[in-house]
Amino acid sequence: MFVCCPLGPNSAKYEQKVPVFYYRPTHTDCQLLREQWIRARYERKEFVCVERQEPYSAGYREGFLWKRGRDNGQFLSRKCILSERDGALKYFNKHDAREPKALMKIHTLNASFQPGKIGQPHGLQVTYLKNNSTRNIFVYHKDGKEMVDWFNAIRAARFHYLQVAFPGAHDADLVPKLTRNYIKEGYMEKTGPKHTEGFKKRWFTLDDRRLMYFKDPLDAYALGEMFIGSKEKGYIVLPGLPPSTQGYHWQFGITIVTPDRKFLFTCKTEGEQQDWMAAFQGLVNRPMLPQEYAVEANFKHKP
Repeated sequence: MFVCCPLGPNSAKYEQKVPVFYYRPTHTDCQLLREQWIRARYERKEFVCVERQEPYSAGYREGFLWKRGRDNGQFLSRKCILSERDGALKYFNKHDAREPKALMKIHTLNASFQPGKIGQPHGLQVTYLKNNSTRNIFVYHKDGKEMVDWFNAIRAARFHYLQVAFPGAHDADLVPKLTRNYIKEGYMEKTGPKHTEGFKKRWFTLDDRRLMYFKDPLDAYALGEMFIGSKEKGYIVLPGLPPSTQGYHWQFGITIVTPDRKFLFTCKTEGEQQDWMAAFQGLVNRPMLPQEYAVEANFKHKP
């Protein structure tokens, strides 16, 4: 059983040299992040002796993680390499393979702990973009410190990339961009673009302005994605569905109007409908950033 160390007047000395990219968990984060944050400070004294930060600050990390197979769902040991010089995270299907099975560019990389979703207490979901579509991989390590070190190594690589990409930017502006948790996830039903197909139950993930849907929460690829812009760009969120809509099983509907078409969803309960509505409305009410206009322009809404 892990016992949290109380903060005393001398606790600041244990945080003298916390790297700016290192994730400081809050009470809403998973137990693993909170526990390892405390152990890093008091047991390992990583923020007093910078040499102990080598596992995540060196710009290169190599090791083996258990990765979930895309087809059979089994977790298999895979060699992983994170290299700032190469600007990528790679994994290999065979330990002696020369070419990686996947190459994930650091500039599109994200990582978030998902222990409940993955079914592992140290489960990490890593996402990246491939041909402007989201790809997921799910990994874990039996050693909690090892997994948190990988997480912070990804954050360090992202931080150094953003420093180059946005010269002169303040650290405080870059840190929120290192990794992000999803705004909301859960099941809804949806229909196709013509609104004549039957509604189908799908798992939805709202990753900032990108709404993705999957047949299963642990699918590697999304079945479809849509961009949610601002009201200034003509995006509107409405409760309910058009009167002519038929074929849905869940009665709590949501209509998202975009410049291209209307997207129709239904939720199982009124509470879920309100939660999704609030998440969508928050995005619609938020003015778009210049880089988001470029994302929208390149985005292809899939059915």
